[in-house]
Amino acid sequence: RGGWLARCLRCEREHYPRTDPAVIVAVGEGTRLLMGRQASWPARRYSVIAGFVEPGETLEQAVSREVMEETGIRITGCRYLGSQPWPFPTSLMLGFIADAGSAEIRGSDELEEARWFEREEIVAALDAEARGEPESGPFLPPARISIAHWLVRQWVAATT
Repeated sequence: RGGWLARCLRCEREHYPRTDPAVIVAVGEGTRLLMGRQASWPARRYSVIAGFVEPGETLEQAVSREVMEETGIRITGCRYLGSQPWPFPTSLMLGFIADAGSAEIRGSDELEEARWFEREEIVAALDAEARGEPESGPFLPPARISIAHWLVRQWVAATT
């Protein structure tokens, strides 16, 4: 079965790979998008908020909890947009968009920084990246291959 199945040589029981769900969310407030950065990322790189789903938690609860834990922002609901397999080592990223119910960011030990970006800043960063000049933008957006990048673009399209 091409690596999708392991069979115990003693009991012949079949074992399938584990998949860990993680949520990732673009949180907007009018013309502003909430993004954060981890200290281990390249300088000026920002992305939307993400984290793993805990046992017994719905996806919506995980979105709300992760945003609150990492930024102190309450959300007023979220909507599923799409997913992407993510090798950490076997995760499935489930993408959402949400509206902020509060605006004051509270720091956490999970992110080096979290802040609101105006739509114009985000468009400028995406345009600089599209021209092949990402360093000329106001910040580095999430990598193009990521669901985070797609979520940012979805948020921009929805706020035109």
